[in-house]
Amino acid sequence: MPTALANSNELPRPVRAESGEYRHMPKMKRHSGMAKRIKITGGGKLLREPAGKRHLLEGKASKVTRRMTGNVELDKVETKRIKRLLGL
Repeated sequence: MPTALANSNELPRPVRAESGEYRHMPKMKRHSGMAKRIKITGGGKLLREPAGKRHLLEGKASKVTRRMTGNVELDKVETKRIKRLLGL
């Protein structure tokens, strides 16, 4: 029967199931859809692509489409929510 380890980095703390046996807590899973849309810099900042550059580009001015190239930093308001989805 496994018990709690002194070093918590090795294994998660076991939990007793209804049947009386011990099971480990499930692993935290990141939101896979959000992970595809966000990049993390070395300093921990979150980058995203600007919206509006997927389709209907013929009707938009070249100046507008050039402005939407590259990545921009995520707003501070949304950073906490997105980090929780990514498991950071």
